[in-house]
Amino acid sequence: MKKYKIMSVFGTRPEAIKMAPLVKELGKYDDLESICCLTGQHREMLDSVMEIFKLQADFDLNIMEKRQTLSTITTKTLLGMERVMEQCKPDMILVHGDTSTTFAGALAAFYHQVPVGHVEAGLRTYDKYSPFPEEMNRTLVGDIADLHFSPTRANAENLRRESVAGEVFITGNTAIDAMGYTVKADRKFQDELLNRLDFEHHRIIAVTCHRRENYGKPMEDVMSAIAEVVRTHEDVEVVYPVHLSPVVRECAQKYLGGKERIHLIDPLDVEEMHNLLARCFMVMTDSGGLQEEAPALGKPVLVMRRETERPEAIAAGTAKLAGVTYEGVLAEANRLLDDSAAYQAMAKAVNPYGDGHACRRIAQAIRWHFGLTDERPADFLAE
Repeated sequence: MKKYKIMSVFGTRPEAIKMAPLVKELGKYDDLESICCLTGQHREMLDSVMEIFKLQADFDLNIMEKRQTLSTITTKTLLGMERVMEQCKPDMILVHGDTSTTFAGALAAFYHQVPVGHVEAGLRTYDKYSPFPEEMNRTLVGDIADLHFSPTRANAENLRRESVAGEVFITGNTAIDAMGYTVKADRKFQDELLNRLDFEHHRIIAVTCHRRENYGKPMEDVMSAIAEVVRTHEDVEVVYPVHLSPVVRECAQKYLGGKERIHLIDPLDVEEMHNLLARCFMVMTDSGGLQEEAPALGKPVLVMRRETERPEAIAAGTAKLAGVTYEGVLAEANRLLDDSAAYQAMAKAVNPYGDGHACRRIAQAIRWHFGLTDERPADFLAE
């Protein structure tokens, strides 16, 4: 019996978190061979995820360099993938989301006429510069892909309006699957600062802020607002795992460094971050993934961006778009801290992003595509 080679290509920590449970799921089937190819777009953060999920890379392009640009990431991935494709000859390439690795991996597959499966397909803001470069990356991959695995019905409808080629499946988001591996009620943090936090009596806000489009005044305003929130609420503490970008680190240190009850720490691995989310009071972020993960744990999310490609969270009430102005971020944070009814409404809203079985649906869709099963997987539809 032929075993179909399914190669998962990823290179950043967010991709790895969401692809790791899928790589493991694909390895359960006798008719599939699950192959893992890392680009190394992120290095230390990527390696920690691989260790946590106990995964070994079959190929590692190791492209990361200091002060890398979008052009160097894309070209080095393309050249590296050319060698891998010739050696491995996969039957399908899986890419995730909207990074430069995602785009370059899909383009490499297209050049070799290998089918592409796009995990987390159909997210859109319809502003090609926001988020940048993610919006165009995922749109271009949508034009290349043969199988589109959309987390939600709205994502799938975006693709159908665009008349993309190939099959569209609604699977839920693999991020929810990943949390089944990582969140443990009795887990002790590796970071001693986190172990010392009083989650019972203090309201801990988990913060991330790193997007390129927020560089400059937007990021300065966001961080100034966070500082004011802490200053005016004596029981509030902030934990901010600061991105490795020098631009982000300089801004965080300038506006938040040395302030009482604000903890600027190094990036956390996925287990530490997920367990921080499980214990915190709320989340303030410009990240995409946290908009999906935190609601699964009953945590309100303030999205510090002008728009979001995840409108389902806004519609469901699990997230609120706070914008990037000082006044807007401050007002929304104060509302959740000062109005218990507003907080409870968000905390108890139903997460629209998945039920923890997205990877199984994706594996079944791939098997259906290759004629290994007659049963097309049923779509995930949030209640």
